[in-house]
Amino acid sequence: MKVTQHIEAAKGNTLFSFEIIPPQKGKSIQELYDNIDPLMEFKPPFIDVTTSREEYIYVDKGNGLLDKRLTRMRPGTLGICASIKHKYTVDTVPHLLCGGFTKEETEYMLVDCHYLGIDNVMALRGDAMKHEQSFVPKEGGNDFAVDLVKQINQLNCGKYLHDVMDIDNKANFCIGVAGYPEKHLESPSLISDLKRLKEKVEAGADYVVTQMFFDNARYFEFVAKAREMGITVPIIPGIKPIAVQRHLQVLPQIFRIDLPEDLIHAVDQCKNNADIRQVGIEWAIQQSIELKAAGVPVLHYYSMGKSENIRQIASQVF
Repeated sequence: MKVTQHIEAAKGNTLFSFEIIPPQKGKSIQELYDNIDPLMEFKPPFIDVTTSREEYIYVDKGNGLLDKRLTRMRPGTLGICASIKHKYTVDTVPHLLCGGFTKEETEYMLVDCHYLGIDNVMALRGDAMKHEQSFVPKEGGNDFAVDLVKQINQLNCGKYLHDVMDIDNKANFCIGVAGYPEKHLESPSLISDLKRLKEKVEAGADYVVTQMFFDNARYFEFVAKAREMGITVPIIPGIKPIAVQRHLQVLPQIFRIDLPEDLIHAVDQCKNNADIRQVGIEWAIQQSIELKAAGVPVLHYYSMGKSENIRQIASQVF
């Protein structure tokens, strides 16, 4: 079932969803299940599963020499989606990236999703590799998220990269894309960023999930400006609770977002990470209550594979 169909079926009630990351190679999927289990009581209609792009590692060859190799530390997105779908009877949303994937590899992923009955995908450009100052597309890959959306939409029409097929069982993916209430870090302005978002919607995107934010006013302003620009698809707020002291530095640095002064002050007053975690939970609860009261279609939580703080938040909101 499509994300947009779940939203329509809810008839104005706010749904609960969350996002997980695949375990690193060699780790058991059971730890992932252990963190999903406590959240199933809130009846998420769908669960997002992230995709990691490739990265370089250096392997010791001996004699002081290092061998530079390309690897993926967290493969398995599609397998995890299939496993969760089977175990919990819930829809899953695999993330598709431009970065690190050719168009052919993307098409194969989409074909596999179609075989598995996965109805939703999240189309993202992805981040630059750690050694790159800016994003560099893979040769033979999509340059931007809008190009990825176009490829998915073409496949929905039965148009593959090298063939146009007369088929009865066409894919019909519901396509999600990212939105940035405080603008994408590479965008010169919020309006410019919203123009890019509108291009993605016009190319076939069905809904938007926002990057994390900690001031609900930013979300409401973002939605208002998007509507003024003619973007009518559902815009789902993404929520991430602060959990450790370093989030005060890391989150603004990586995501180019602002943290409210009240939140910064509350974290600074904490004596340890347990106290900070509680501040993060309480802040996210207040965010969620206000957003739910405003009638947002879904509250989407970035769990990063850990569920206890998300469970505590959801228990006060749903």
